[in-house]
Amino acid sequence: MYKEKEKVVLVDKDDRQIGLMEKIEAHEKALLHRAFSVFVFNDKGETLLQQRAAHKYHSPGLWTNTCCSHQRDGESNIAAGKRRLQEEMGFTTALEEVLSFIYHAPFDNGLTEHEYDHIMVGKFNDQPVPNPDEVASWKWMSLKDIKADIAVNPDHYTAWFKIIFEKFYVHIEQQSTNVL
Repeated sequence: MYKEKEKVVLVDKDDRQIGLMEKIEAHEKALLHRAFSVFVFNDKGETLLQQRAAHKYHSPGLWTNTCCSHQRDGESNIAAGKRRLQEEMGFTTALEEVLSFIYHAPFDNGLTEHEYDHIMVGKFNDQPVPNPDEVASWKWMSLKDIKADIAVNPDHYTAWFKIIFEKFYVHIEQQSTNVL
């Protein structure tokens, strides 16, 4: 049975849709496309991190935010975040979109992330049940400890996660207290 390849939503610098393209092709050509990053916090203000599965096509085995992916054609940012949170981490929760930005990050394998990334936050206090095809491990960590560990072990984290922390640490820190 033929499975249709996943497509991403190509956008302009104002996040207006300009087309669709297979995900791998968009990353090979470094074309700007819509994406999202979800940060889930617990009552202690810690964020849930995931370690990407070892077989992922880029950034395998690296630590990153709770989940991230790409919106499907016609799918809202919140709906996409909830869908992927369930697919990757085995739970869903209310999400709020807090900011967005464009970033560009080339990888050693010839692929490039060039994304209009929508940051969403949510709250969860239980234990996730991650999909082993997506996630190798998970842990709760304070933002302060994450920031310190990125400074010491930058190669342990995904490019987009480091960019988010560098540019938006203060904003994300404020959001962690707002969702409590």
